[in-house]
Amino acid sequence: MAVKFAGTLNAINRGLDGTKAAKGADMVEDWEAALAEVDVTGAKGILRDLAALRKQLERGEPDADRIHALLHRLGVATVKIADKAGTSQEKLKALGEALTEAGEDAPDEEEDTAAAAAPKRARKAK
Repeated sequence: MAVKFAGTLNAINRGLDGTKAAKGADMVEDWEAALAEVDVTGAKGILRDLAALRKQLERGEPDADRIHALLHRLGVATVKIADKAGTSQEKLKALGEALTEAGEDAPDEEEDTAAAAAPKRARKAK
């Protein structure tokens, strides 16, 4: 598994924009295979997000925003399970932190700034 850590971290450190989508999809498949037999709380969610990421990378025109959101979620989830990884704890935590930084937190819905600036609820008179 050390090779998977190194390859993924190298791709992140070089810049994911420079990594070809097909190579990224291959790395994701490797991680899916490595996690398939892991029985740790959170692993199934990671596998779902990895599958979604692989599908994005296999598309003709991947959705960059979706990819960034998936990377962020994968990073957060990876850090959470790192303490259950035995001898790979530190490497897994480093990978999770790198994924979190490579992605960006994307809320489920876009913030409606106009509505936030003019709330419908009436203000109490003083």
